[in-house]
Amino acid sequence: MKELIKNLLLSLGEDPSREGLKNTPERVEKSLKFLTSGYWVNIEQLVNGALYEDDNTDEMVIVRDIDIYSLCEHHLLPFFGKCHVAYLPQGKIIGLSKIPKVVNAFSRRLQVQERLTTQIADCIDKILQPKGVAVVIEAIHLCMSMRGVEKQNACTVTSSMLGCFKTDSITRSEFLSLLQSPAKYGR
Repeated sequence: MKELIKNLLLSLGEDPSREGLKNTPERVEKSLKFLTSGYWVNIEQLVNGALYEDDNTDEMVIVRDIDIYSLCEHHLLPFFGKCHVAYLPQGKIIGLSKIPKVVNAFSRRLQVQERLTTQIADCIDKILQPKGVAVVIEAIHLCMSMRGVEKQNACTVTSSMLGCFKTDSITRSEFLSLLQSPAKYGR
């Protein structure tokens, strides 16, 4: 990969041996490996030991405002924003910290936001088999802000609703309205 980056710098008209670029191929390789580390995450190992049988919890669980950082697969430019995940338990709950870890596992790949949203929802659904799952992502795409249409304030919102979040408008509305309420902590 370092040789590819060096050749890329040459193709851009740069001198990879100049002071500021001497270690750039190594830094870019390290950065790209980190930014795509989600390809090597084993989801079953990730959630192992954090699934709990619980027949008493049947109300909505929401983890909101999860920071996401990903790379657009079309331009290899970052997109970033917030992810909100909800589920309605059906005999099982998951350790709350595992939800952001699942989000990271899928966002640390070359992505499109639409697929990312669906992958997170499908994964939570498969792991928990709840009554329903809802995922909403709000993100800014640098491929739209820095180039192309150059719309710095354009925010893309995607959602994936499964189970009762898809079929029951009251459940879906409750989730969406809770996203609109100001967070008491963390904002």
